[in-house]
Amino acid sequence: MRYAAEPGPASIEDVVGRVMTAVVRVETSGGTGSGFFVAPDTLLTNVHVVESHDTVTIRRPGGATAIARVATTSPEFDIAILKISNPLPNQVTIPLGSIAATRVGQEVIAIGSALGMLQNTVTRGIVSGVRSVGAATLVQTDAALNPGNSGGPLLDRRGAAIGINTSGFQGTQGLNFAVSIDHARAVLEGRPQPAVSNAAGTPDASLRALSPARPSGADQQRADGLRSYDQRLAQLAARADALDDYWRRFKATCYKGPLAGSFDRPWFAIWEPRAMQGAVASGCESSFDEVQRAAGEIRDQVLAAEEAARHSDVFPGPRRDLRRKYRLDYAGWDR
Repeated sequence: MRYAAEPGPASIEDVVGRVMTAVVRVETSGGTGSGFFVAPDTLLTNVHVVESHDTVTIRRPGGATAIARVATTSPEFDIAILKISNPLPNQVTIPLGSIAATRVGQEVIAIGSALGMLQNTVTRGIVSGVRSVGAATLVQTDAALNPGNSGGPLLDRRGAAIGINTSGFQGTQGLNFAVSIDHARAVLEGRPQPAVSNAAGTPDASLRALSPARPSGADQQRADGLRSYDQRLAQLAARADALDDYWRRFKATCYKGPLAGSFDRPWFAIWEPRAMQGAVASGCESSFDEVQRAAGEIRDQVLAAEEAARHSDVFPGPRRDLRRKYRLDYAGWDR
């Protein structure tokens, strides 16, 4: 198999922009992970991401999905090769580097679906060491890897993959690992596994405690809750957009006087005691009642979605970010 030539050095922004569409989310009935294209019809991921499935779903950054076949697995190195039957003609791929050229202290970039749903999250760090665990060579890095990052690429500054993100110690920070890309290259080409000269000579038994960077049950519940929250807010945002249009017509024909304050949604003003400093025109009372009724329904459903997300243990920060994304973050919801 032939691989694309490795590109020259570039800024981190350029590297990420070039390879981002080559990284996908890998979805199975048991959970989610990450993967990346190394040829238009071929992806790499982890065995613990695909588990015992014969096929998986890959989700591209834009949301499009495709079915991929689990073509080859190498459990001893936690490497799985996926194949798709209808590759995109312009599919971006990530070239394979080598651990032999990897130096402790060099900068690296990790991309993956953090927590299983924050697709194509980018983190960066340095190579902290190169370790041996049995026959496997692992790249140790302090680049943040969260559950769901498993199977994503660890890249050098040229955008070449030097590892497949795979594991870390639970409860620690800055102590994460990627299996050497040299192992993946050997699996792809059907060759015996290489002895990598840059690895520590003595296997480190303490690294047997590594845990896959894959969502736990609680993580998966949180990821599902955040996904449901996102979907519900998207639906409510569509209704809020329609009410925006209705409010503009109402304000043009039925409201006289100034409106004080600035709001993400102009009709939020109905809940601010001093915002509506004018008056509703005579004969328009029913139109204003309709604004209040529709706004109240949206408010009640936003609060219900917020409560459901809290019950799923979705963190406050991601909830706030989604409310801001859909312009539904309003301090007066509880009034």
